[in-house]
Amino acid sequence: MLTPINSLAAAANDLALLGLMQLVSPALPIGAFAWSQGLESAFELGWVDNETGLKDWLEGVLEDGLSRCELPLLMRLQSAWAADDAEAIAQWNDWLHATRETAELSDEDTRLGGALVTLLRNLGLLPNASLIPEQPGYITMFAWVAHHRNVPGRQTLLGFAWAWLENQLAVACKALPLGHTAAQRITEHMRPLLVTAVEIALQRDDQELGPILPGLALGSALHETQYSRLFRS
Repeated sequence: MLTPINSLAAAANDLALLGLMQLVSPALPIGAFAWSQGLESAFELGWVDNETGLKDWLEGVLEDGLSRCELPLLMRLQSAWAADDAEAIAQWNDWLHATRETAELSDEDTRLGGALVTLLRNLGLLPNASLIPEQPGYITMFAWVAHHRNVPGRQTLLGFAWAWLENQLAVACKALPLGHTAAQRITEHMRPLLVTAVEIALQRDDQELGPILPGLALGSALHETQYSRLFRS
């Protein structure tokens, strides 16, 4: 039988895990399903047109995007929230906006961040107002929730990367189209790569941060001129 101390510790860990699962769930009502992050444009332009091409695209975005930008930024923001460091929170929030190379990608961050703020307000989970930056981005508020729910930093990054992968595959299943079995094959391929990306992200210095995704930026810029669109980015 577990001792009371161990029982309390196990319960705290379980609650943190469940909190992370809630945060990364596609059912979270913030509208993440409406954004493709440039992937719909890549389909339209013919850059990605099959399972192999999608796998290559996702590997590239993970290596040259998430591991250099969103994931290391999450760690810094979670630490800033833990320290009640409003200046650092605002600095990294502004830095993220500055890295978004198109209006659609910037709008995605702002709108998802705003939607998450609204949800957290309705749940009574907002931080002190003095700590929330002007136009908080999605990653900024994601980091707050992870801190508030005592999710370890490494698991925060893994959860975010997993949510990104699920969203991209959902986009592909709607717009490529990609069969669900093919999506699961890609998931099996990408799982260890997510772990590697998190490990790399945790080791990056500040001067190493910043995405290197010219193709995605170009595709995103061309997205607004598509004849028809399913997604907002």
